Amino acid sequence: MNRLIKIVSVLAVLSGFSMTSLKADSSDFAGVYFGLTSSGVGVELDGKHQSGGDEGGSTSTGEVTTGVIGRVAAIAGAEAGYAIPVSDTMLIDVGVAYYAGAAKITSSNTDTSATADVSFELKDLMTAYIAPTFAISDTASIYLKVGIMEADTTTTGDVTQPSDLSGTLIGVGSRSLLGNGLFMRTEAGWVDFDNISVKGKGAGGTGKEIATTSTVSADPLVAYGSISIGYKF
Repeated sequence: MNRLIKIVSVLAVLSGFSMTSLKADSSDFAGVYFGLTSSGVGVELDGKHQSGGDEGGSTSTGEVTTGVIGRVAAIAGAEAGYAIPVSDTMLIDVGVAYYAGAAKITSSNTDTSATADVSFELKDLMTAYIAPTFAISDTASIYLKVGIMEADTTTTGDVTQPSDLSGTLIGVGSRSLLGNGLFMRTEAGWVDFDNISVKGKGAGGTGKEIATTSTVSADPLVAYGSISIGYKF
């Protein structure tokens, strides 16, 4: 509910800007565009490691360890889209983006008498989005972006491999026209991904095993800030 309230509040603010724009013209921002993006990404994993007892089928629930860990990474990418004018000051921007790079987080957990490290890595992020956009002058616009992001996920350690992630993206930003078709976009937002859950394989070697009765889970949340330079055809 809090997230919905935030989105509605942002839309209300953007609508207010569009109503007070005197020189704004949505056609200045309309059309096909392509951009190159540089982003700073912060990844947070709210995780839990639950030891399921011994390998012999103990009924013990074992030990539960929880915690939050994070990592900041820089990634680069590209985007392409089409902005469609729907009124004098409003557009609907539809596009896709791809980000190369990775953010890796490693956590050490104590599983019975063994020290077992587990690493989660997010890489090759792809996004499809729609962004209601409001022109606030003949060279500047602001927008709310809503989209779906997919990310390749890999793990290292004595655990099974999870499925790739899918999450919901919410962002806000501005777009400034620089002349001769060039523009600059700045944006900030977050992505709330699905939960990751893996199980121990019990095959890590002496001192590195994670019991097959143990699980490691995490709830990934990505916050980002980006700047793009692009060209509108």
